[in-house]
Amino acid sequence: MSHPHPELTAPAELAKGGLRITPFGGLGEVGRNMTAFEYDGRLLIVDCGVLFPEDHHPGVDLILPDWSSIRDRLDDVEALVLTHGHEDHIGATPYLLRERGDIPLVGSELTLALLGSKLREHRLRETVHHKVKEGDRVTFGPFDLEFVAVNHSIPDALAVAIRTGAGMVLHTGDFKMDQLPLDGRITDLRSFARLGEEGVDLFLVDSTNAETPGFTPSEKKITPVIDQVFRESNQRVIVACFASHVHRVQQVLDAAYAHERQVAYVGRSMVRNMGIAQDLGYLKVPPGVMVDAKQLADLPPERQVLISTGSQGEPMSALSRIAQRNHNFVHIEEGDTVLMASSLIPGNENAVYRVINGLARWGARVVHKGNAMVHVSGHASAGELLYCYNIVKPRNVLPVHGEMRHMLANAELARATGVENVVIAEDGVVVDLVDGVAKVAGKVDCGYVFVDGSSVGDITESDLKDRRILGEEGFISVIVVIDSVSGKVASGPEIHARGNVLGDEEFEAIKQPIVDALDRAIAEGNTDSYQLQQTVRRVVGRWVSNTHRLRPMIIPVVLEA
Repeated sequence: MSHPHPELTAPAELAKGGLRITPFGGLGEVGRNMTAFEYDGRLLIVDCGVLFPEDHHPGVDLILPDWSSIRDRLDDVEALVLTHGHEDHIGATPYLLRERGDIPLVGSELTLALLGSKLREHRLRETVHHKVKEGDRVTFGPFDLEFVAVNHSIPDALAVAIRTGAGMVLHTGDFKMDQLPLDGRITDLRSFARLGEEGVDLFLVDSTNAETPGFTPSEKKITPVIDQVFRESNQRVIVACFASHVHRVQQVLDAAYAHERQVAYVGRSMVRNMGIAQDLGYLKVPPGVMVDAKQLADLPPERQVLISTGSQGEPMSALSRIAQRNHNFVHIEEGDTVLMASSLIPGNENAVYRVINGLARWGARVVHKGNAMVHVSGHASAGELLYCYNIVKPRNVLPVHGEMRHMLANAELARATGVENVVIAEDGVVVDLVDGVAKVAGKVDCGYVFVDGSSVGDITESDLKDRRILGEEGFISVIVVIDSVSGKVASGPEIHARGNVLGDEEFEAIKQPIVDALDRAIAEGNTDSYQLQQTVRRVVGRWVSNTHRLRPMIIPVVLEA
């Protein structure tokens, strides 16, 4: 992984009285957020999330932060603070707890409830939970924590102020400044200002929308669009959104109630998360609106609403299966309306458009962000970030949560408001706050940790490269038997190809060159089977590249008989 400071070496010992900040994920990418804070020999971790794989990660289920540099110090961890309940902030927690199961977990009511469900899925026992809310102040070892309300695209999100002997750090988590939020819970700028008056020595700020000018629109802007979709539809309405977007689901439930429709959830994570949100009072379900998904089919189409997972085109999601007409009990019909009420995460475009085309093919009307205002971001745009810098007036700034372009844009905003010391770091780049000044101190090894089925960390970049070659170019197997007495080819070459355009009969032209090359190698004294296999690989590789412009994986087997 490339760093903005490629010349850095391992950090020296932390200066006495200093605070060390080490990001293990989330700086240089959107996802797998995790940061460790070290003071006086003790550690505090903020967030522990996953990154979802893209097309160039074949066979990978999840990508975890790389906390290998503190693996032998997990007993020093005072607590894990979770800023909110999104997967990119809590999803890797079960994997961390497998390594030390009694790390105290700190978060808001909804965050800990969503995490508790995840821990039960992983069959992990409940560890110590510390439920906090905005305004609470708690201490873990040398870390004095104060929590501040922020709004985001999930309820109950928190920023955290971390006070140590080295100074105060304010970490925004993911946030925006919606002035008319659906739940009435605004980002507490009064507390940001109060902390600023006390003196924020280091400000860690969400960078995701730093390139977007102005202000992120309010969630309430979407309500009339949803209402219009319901008003114009005379058949079933299917709404796809993130399984954690309680506010969006609330808008859909309210619209369904107003238009005398009934609603069912489709997708395991949607059923689970909305059940938790309703039980805790974050989701207010109007009377008589909810029914079981299988009962919905008994209603006329103009009274049906489905809320589904799969807004990112995930191949196994409910919406993808509906689009392919292979869902167990939901069958798309001509005249149905599908509302894709979410953002388009970079890298998912092809999958999303594949689903949209599939739905349209069956006659559905698809309403999405490209043709209607059906989603607003959960992150602060440039105008909001400028407000924060002017209110907090931090001494040092470390942009977090975003790709490099987002963090650089965020850094420019901070400098424009007069912040003199802005530090740019990526995953693994260590930043020390000593005597009120933050600066890069070195870097630790910090790569991708891949989860593939039950395997964690066993898959390497080399394995993925092999998978990509197999997926794109196929493979060719070559079996040759050498007579151990004469040193001549006794059988073969037997050649087979899979996963590319080559038929077995096309290899007749290369069989004699393989035999000739082996004869020469053996005559020169190269009788080691590995060397002979390399000879076969070179001959076949050169031929298939020159004649077919392919670079498949070549698996030679040379046996003695």
